[in-house]
Amino acid sequence: MRILGIDPGSRLTGFAVIETGSRQSRSLGHGVVRPRAKAFPERLGEIFAGIEEVIAELAPEVLAIESVFVARNAQSAIKLGQARGAAICAATRAGLPVHEYTPRAIKLAVVGVGGAGKEQVQHMTQQILSLGEPASSDAADALAVALCHAHTDASQARLQPAAAIGGGRT
Repeated sequence: MRILGIDPGSRLTGFAVIETGSRQSRSLGHGVVRPRAKAFPERLGEIFAGIEEVIAELAPEVLAIESVFVARNAQSAIKLGQARGAAICAATRAGLPVHEYTPRAIKLAVVGVGGAGKEQVQHMTQQILSLGEPASSDAADALAVALCHAHTDASQARLQPAAAIGGGRT
Protein backbone atom coordinates (compact mmCIF):
# COMPACT_ATOMS: atom_id res chain seq x y z
CA MET A 1 0.00 0.00 0.00
CA ARG A 2 1.17 3.54 -0.77
CA ILE A 3 0.42 6.05 1.96
CA LEU A 4 0.58 9.83 1.62
CA GLY A 5 1.42 11.42 4.97
CA ILE A 6 0.79 15.12 5.48
CA ASP A 7 2.05 17.47 8.19
CA PRO A 8 -0.10 20.53 7.41
CA GLY A 9 0.96 24.13 7.81
CA SER A 10 0.10 27.40 6.11
CA ARG A 11 3.76 28.31 5.55
CA LEU A 12 5.27 24.81 5.18
CA THR A 13 3.28 21.63 4.51
CA GLY A 14 5.33 18.47 4.87
CA PHE A 15 4.49 15.53 2.63
CA ALA A 16 5.74 11.97 2.31
CA VAL A 17 4.71 8.91 0.37
CA ILE A 18 5.76 5.55 1.72
CA GLU A 19 5.18 2.08 0.39
CA THR A 20 4.49 -0.52 2.99
CA GLY A 21 4.61 -4.25 2.50
CA SER A 22 4.58 -7.32 4.65
CA ARG A 23 7.84 -6.56 6.46
CA GLN A 24 9.27 -3.13 5.73
CA SER A 25 8.20 0.33 4.69
CA ARG A 26 10.21 2.49 2.31
CA SER A 27 10.06 6.14 1.35
CA LEU A 28 9.08 6.85 -2.26
CA GLY A 29 9.49 10.59 -1.80
CA HIS A 30 9.20 13.33 0.79
CA GLY A 31 9.56 17.07 1.02
CA VAL A 32 7.78 20.31 1.71
CA VAL A 33 5.23 22.42 -0.14
CA ARG A 34 6.38 26.04 0.36
CA PRO A 35 3.70 28.48 -0.74
CA ARG A 36 5.24 31.68 -2.14
CA ALA A 37 2.13 33.85 -2.14
CA LYS A 38 1.75 36.49 0.55
CA ALA A 39 -2.04 36.44 0.57
CA PHE A 40 -3.43 33.56 2.60
CA PRO A 41 -6.08 32.38 0.09
CA GLU A 42 -3.41 32.05 -2.60
CA ARG A 43 -1.17 30.08 -0.19
CA LEU A 44 -4.05 27.64 0.32
CA GLY A 45 -4.34 27.27 -3.45
CA GLU A 46 -0.63 26.53 -3.68
CA ILE A 47 -0.92 23.86 -0.96
CA PHE A 48 -3.83 22.28 -2.84
CA ALA A 49 -1.89 22.31 -6.13
CA GLY A 50 1.30 21.02 -4.49
CA ILE A 51 -0.47 18.05 -2.94
CA GLU A 52 -2.22 17.34 -6.25
CA GLU A 53 1.23 17.18 -7.91
CA VAL A 54 2.52 14.77 -5.27
CA ILE A 55 -0.54 12.54 -5.77
CA ALA A 56 -0.12 12.59 -9.56
CA GLU A 57 3.60 11.79 -9.37
CA LEU A 58 3.71 9.18 -6.57
CA ALA A 59 0.23 7.60 -6.83
CA PRO A 60 -0.66 7.04 -3.17
CA GLU A 61 -3.72 4.97 -2.30
CA VAL A 62 -4.64 6.61 1.01
CA LEU A 63 -4.05 9.88 2.90
CA ALA A 64 -2.96 10.03 6.53
CA ILE A 65 -2.95 13.51 8.02
CA GLU A 66 -2.23 15.06 11.37
CA SER A 67 -5.39 16.27 13.09
CA VAL A 68 -5.76 19.76 14.47
CA PHE A 69 -4.46 20.20 17.97
CA VAL A 70 -5.47 22.88 20.44
CA ALA A 71 -3.24 25.88 19.86
CA ARG A 72 -2.63 28.82 22.15
CA ASN A 73 -3.43 31.19 19.33
CA ALA A 74 -6.91 30.74 17.86
CA GLN A 75 -5.91 32.46 14.60
CA SER A 76 -3.03 29.99 14.13
CA ALA A 77 -5.36 27.05 14.76
CA ILE A 78 -7.81 28.36 12.17
CA LYS A 79 -5.05 28.77 9.56
CA LEU A 80 -3.75 25.28 10.33
CA GLY A 81 -7.26 23.89 9.87
CA GLN A 82 -7.59 25.63 6.53
CA ALA A 83 -4.22 24.26 5.36
CA ARG A 84 -5.40 20.78 6.38
CA GLY A 85 -8.58 21.38 4.41
CA ALA A 86 -6.63 22.27 1.26
CA ALA A 87 -4.60 19.05 1.52
CA ILE A 88 -7.67 16.93 2.30
CA CYS A 89 -9.56 18.42 -0.65
CA ALA A 90 -6.70 17.53 -3.01
CA ALA A 91 -6.73 13.96 -1.69
CA THR A 92 -10.50 13.47 -1.81
CA ARG A 93 -10.59 14.93 -5.31
CA ALA A 94 -8.19 12.13 -6.29
CA GLY A 95 -10.45 9.57 -4.57
CA LEU A 96 -8.14 8.83 -1.64
CA PRO A 97 -9.65 7.74 1.68
CA VAL A 98 -8.58 10.03 4.54
CA HIS A 99 -7.37 8.94 7.99
CA GLU A 100 -6.59 11.41 10.75
CA TYR A 101 -4.19 10.93 13.67
CA THR A 102 -3.40 13.10 16.68
CA PRO A 103 0.16 14.34 17.13
CA ARG A 104 0.42 12.20 20.27
CA ALA A 105 -0.71 9.02 18.47
CA ILE A 106 1.80 9.67 15.66
CA LYS A 107 4.72 10.12 18.04
CA LEU A 108 3.67 7.08 20.07
CA ALA A 109 3.50 4.91 16.93
CA VAL A 110 6.89 6.01 15.59
CA VAL A 111 9.00 6.86 18.63
CA GLY A 112 7.19 4.95 21.38
CA VAL A 113 6.64 8.12 23.41
CA GLY A 114 3.62 10.37 22.85
CA GLY A 115 5.51 13.48 23.96
CA ALA A 116 8.59 12.91 21.77
CA GLY A 117 10.43 15.91 20.38
CA LYS A 118 11.01 16.81 16.73
CA GLU A 119 14.60 15.53 16.80
CA GLN A 120 13.43 12.13 18.06
CA VAL A 121 10.83 11.92 15.26
CA GLN A 122 13.49 12.83 12.67
CA HIS A 123 15.87 10.20 14.05
CA MET A 124 13.28 7.41 14.17
CA THR A 125 11.91 8.07 10.68
CA GLN A 126 15.50 7.97 9.38
CA GLN A 127 16.13 4.65 11.16
CA ILE A 128 12.81 2.97 10.32
CA LEU A 129 12.96 3.90 6.63
CA SER A 130 16.76 3.51 6.29
CA LEU A 131 17.13 7.05 4.95
CA GLY A 132 20.67 8.12 4.13
CA GLU A 133 20.20 11.39 5.98
CA PRO A 134 17.44 12.79 8.17
CA ALA A 135 14.50 14.43 6.42
CA SER A 136 13.72 18.07 7.21
CA SER A 137 11.56 18.52 10.29
CA ASP A 138 8.30 18.99 8.35
CA ALA A 139 9.03 16.11 5.95
CA ALA A 140 10.01 13.86 8.90
CA ASP A 141 6.70 14.68 10.56
CA ALA A 142 4.89 13.71 7.33
CA LEU A 143 6.88 10.46 7.19
CA ALA A 144 5.84 9.81 10.79
CA VAL A 145 2.16 10.36 9.92
CA ALA A 146 2.43 7.85 7.06
CA LEU A 147 4.25 5.34 9.29
CA CYS A 148 1.59 5.77 11.98
CA HIS A 149 -1.08 4.81 9.47
CA ALA A 150 0.98 1.85 8.23
CA HIS A 151 1.39 0.55 11.79
CA THR A 152 -2.25 1.19 12.69
CA ASP A 153 -3.55 -0.43 9.50
CA ALA A 154 -1.31 -3.48 9.99
CA SER A 155 -2.48 -3.88 13.60
CA GLN A 156 -6.13 -3.65 12.61
CA ALA A 157 -5.61 -6.21 9.84
CA ARG A 158 -4.09 -8.66 12.34
CA LEU A 159 -6.99 -8.18 14.74
CA GLN A 160 -9.83 -8.62 12.21
CA PRO A 161 -9.34 -12.38 11.58
CA ALA A 162 -9.31 -13.05 15.33
CA ALA A 163 -12.55 -11.12 15.79
CA ALA A 164 -14.18 -13.02 12.92
CA ILE A 165 -13.20 -16.42 14.37
CA GLY A 166 -14.52 -15.60 17.84
CA GLY A 167 -17.56 -13.78 16.57
CA GLY A 168 -16.11 -10.54 17.93
CA ARG A 169 -16.73 -11.59 21.56
CA THR A 170 -14.17 -12.17 24.28
